Amino acid sequence: MKFTDGYWLLREGVTAAYPVEVLDVTAGPGTLDIHAPTQPIRHRGDLLKGPVVTISAHAPMPDVIGVTFTHFEGEQPRGPEFELTRAEFTPQVSYDDDNAQLTAGRLSVRVSRTDPWHIEFLAHGRTLTSSGSKGMGIMRDAAGAHYLREQLGLGIGTSVYGLGERFGPLVKNGQVVDIWNADGGTATEQAYKNVPFYLTDAGYGVFVDHPGRVSFEVGSEAVSRVQFSVESQQLTYYVIYGPTPKEILRKYTALTGRPALPPAWSFGLWLSTSFTTSYDEATVTSFIDGMKERDLPLSVFHFDCFWMREFNWCDFRWDPRVFPDPEGMLARLKERGLRISVWINPYIAQRSPLFAEGKALGHLLRRPDGSVWQWDLWQPGMALVDFTSPAAREWYAAKLEAVLAQGVDCFKTDFGERVPVDVAYADGSDPERMHNYYTYLYNRTVFEVLRKTRGEKEAVVFARSATAGSQRFPVHWGGDCEATYESMAESLRGGLSLGLTGFGYWSHDIGGFEGTPTPALFKRWAAFGLLSSHSRLHGSSSYRVPWLFDEESVDVVREFTRLKLRLMPYLHEAARTAHTDGVPMMRAMVLEFPEDPGCAHLERQYMLGPDLLVAPVFSDDGDVSYYVPEGTWTHFLTGETVTGPRWVRERHGFLSLPLLVRPGAVIPVGAVDDRPDYPYADGVTLHAYGLARGEQVTVPVGGVTFTVVREGDTLRASADDASAPWALACGDRTVRARAGTGFLSLELPDAERERW
Repeated sequence: MKFTDGYWLLREGVTAAYPVEVLDVTAGPGTLDIHAPTQPIRHRGDLLKGPVVTISAHAPMPDVIGVTFTHFEGEQPRGPEFELTRAEFTPQVSYDDDNAQLTAGRLSVRVSRTDPWHIEFLAHGRTLTSSGSKGMGIMRDAAGAHYLREQLGLGIGTSVYGLGERFGPLVKNGQVVDIWNADGGTATEQAYKNVPFYLTDAGYGVFVDHPGRVSFEVGSEAVSRVQFSVESQQLTYYVIYGPTPKEILRKYTALTGRPALPPAWSFGLWLSTSFTTSYDEATVTSFIDGMKERDLPLSVFHFDCFWMREFNWCDFRWDPRVFPDPEGMLARLKERGLRISVWINPYIAQRSPLFAEGKALGHLLRRPDGSVWQWDLWQPGMALVDFTSPAAREWYAAKLEAVLAQGVDCFKTDFGERVPVDVAYADGSDPERMHNYYTYLYNRTVFEVLRKTRGEKEAVVFARSATAGSQRFPVHWGGDCEATYESMAESLRGGLSLGLTGFGYWSHDIGGFEGTPTPALFKRWAAFGLLSSHSRLHGSSSYRVPWLFDEESVDVVREFTRLKLRLMPYLHEAARTAHTDGVPMMRAMVLEFPEDPGCAHLERQYMLGPDLLVAPVFSDDGDVSYYVPEGTWTHFLTGETVTGPRWVRERHGFLSLPLLVRPGAVIPVGAVDDRPDYPYADGVTLHAYGLARGEQVTVPVGGVTFTVVREGDTLRASADDASAPWALACGDRTVRARAGTGFLSLELPDAERERW
């Protein structure tokens, strides 16, 4: 939201008051409170004027400092609040005639007590960012609405990332971003997953602790500042010191929550009925038979909306006209080794029998006059479950438990963005603050049901909407994209942006959701989708089984599905890192190479885990350009090498794409290519790439730790548990060990000797 008219003026009707000096300082155990008038105090008469604001500094953990800016303290506190983790930690506080300072680990916030007004955040004596004159302010618009605003400086060349799943340019500089969940597809400034957190490549990130609407001006209203504002009497934000982007994410997710580890089976291929297509058990069985006949490994089958009767979404009952024996059908599908997913949402249509039940029990969201809130957009007369009510959550959860008892394994938790503000929540929550937060309660409710019934290690959802902290409940997918290359690219931008906001796992609809892709587009998107965290074939009005496009589509899906399954020893370790450290599986290049300026704006390629570079192909003809950071990289599929830093242009057929291995990496490749859940260490082959002399690499695989070291022109490898066979490979040479053999040696091929 913009308040100014250029550099000198305010917009018509806007008034502003800015802190100008420190009146006094109060220090408590680990806190610093500053009272700051908004006009200079020259004589006693100035003490009779307002506003005077309170600025409080505090720290929930080392290297993270919060600043709370308050105008009127009498505002009635209303939820919800983000669920944040605070460590047992007391920061250091000091002040003198010149400055007041709070220090948490390596990060400090310093408020100047002398002219001019200034707040700065420092690490190792270096200023990371700061709020200067007329940065922090109380703003009123022409209608009298009251906003608190902060502006934090942007250094020259600093790039800003994150703010949720955003489909525009990956670097947010110059953009206006409103944190307000909306069902807007993937082609606009709206987003399903809005998160008030941004990450920079200058050593810090910023989290605005407000669950409602936060308006960001990222180098847009003031080009050398990031501005954020909320309509409230209090604003809290946290500055998080890295210094690397990975460290920023580790600390941000320590504060807001780390992703759960999805079950191994969820990393396999998901096949959907699609949305408005016609299907019954015979149709579903024909799809599954077709996959098997064509040797296409399938892990999960998903039933979309019409597993329930029309106008009854949601009643959580199989349409008896189409599925007369749901338990028997599910049992038959599960006998084939499949997991089952079904579509749900948090809305209850008027025709659903649950509407009358929920209304009578008081579980549906109400207007201030006590009537049930309803509208006709999506399902006629639909209402929303009020997830602020514990009784409503238990009621909704019980309906899901009955579906799980039939044999379903997980849920696609669709929607959760269309949440009104002209309502009264059961717990008294502020509707504006609840608009974005609603999805957190919705997905947490579903995830907890799965944990309860399926176990801690089996819980997984396929969620569309999200806010800060929702990364705890994976997996998330990118929403309604179109069947175009442009939409494929915008989907990737959205996924990388979401990863830079603490979400560890992400998927998208292979081939696009709206429309039907051409065979060429489907094949290009399939290669990209099967080198993503999670992989799903899903569409709107047309099926996504590959043989409906052409026979080569079958070959592409087979090739890349089996490639992904062989890579599961590597991918599962990347997934575990997302769970333990908050570093996503799919990583924008800047996350791995923050010191390389060539990586700052890259948004058409990514790192899959720490060591695989993926550059999807966005054209029929296969032409692709991508950037290679420093070192000699190896094409995983062909063994050819590329030396960077430089841009590379190549042409790839449909069975190929740029998939490069980082120099000095050891990639564990599994012995199984028909399922994602198997003993990864049993028969694993360790592929070594470009190790320097004396370099040692540790590779965790399925509970076994392998160590590979280069000694001269020899690779030596060891296993701390050699109960299963394993192998070591480099170039065209492979040596294999039987079970019980804990050591292997391999003489390097001539090509590898020449490289190093």
